[in-house]
Amino acid sequence: MKLDRFIKVLLPHDETFFSLFEESAQNLVTAAAIMKKLAAAKTKTEQEKFVQEIRGCEHAGDSITHKIFSELNGTFVTPFDREDIHLLAYSLDEIMDQIDGSARRFYLYKLKKWPKNSVQLIKIIEKSVSELRSGVTLLRNLQQIDELQKVFTTVNEYENEADTVFEEAMVGLFGKERDPFQLIKLKEVYVGLETATDSCEDVANVLESIVIKHA
Repeated sequence: MKLDRFIKVLLPHDETFFSLFEESAQNLVTAAAIMKKLAAAKTKTEQEKFVQEIRGCEHAGDSITHKIFSELNGTFVTPFDREDIHLLAYSLDEIMDQIDGSARRFYLYKLKKWPKNSVQLIKIIEKSVSELRSGVTLLRNLQQIDELQKVFTTVNEYENEADTVFEEAMVGLFGKERDPFQLIKLKEVYVGLETATDSCEDVANVLESIVIKHA
């Protein structure tokens, strides 16, 4: 096993996977920052601009994921298990899909303002993807177990915080909103944001699995 790991370190293809995962994680950080701007936008024109920018990030994310899968199909020896590479790429892409979906729903449903709880969820997403970027970068050196463990713990804490915010949002929404159509629209936006935080935890779990297997 030790000889196998040594051989993997020497292979040039290893660097490609790390770089692509880092690119994917950075793309999420960019999208989350734009999402925060979208939540603060005052005009429909601004909102449309930020929604389109997030859509651009989503397309970029799809491209990165495709490159990872193509590299995986063309590489005989990988830096860690093939199924983990596939799952990590998929999980990162899932976060992006949820961010993009929430942004588009808000705009297409012609909602005028992001409720307070939704802004809180957006901030949690922003913090979570920032942590994941750090975790993905640390994949290059799986011996930094303490630093990686901090990432896993922090993302889990953020996800728990998001659950609480989401529950409070649902209680308030179903208790105060009298327009059933508005209720459905807002609920879908909330679900997308909360699912994004769940997906962040999924990525942290994949990273932790990789560490357990290879550290």
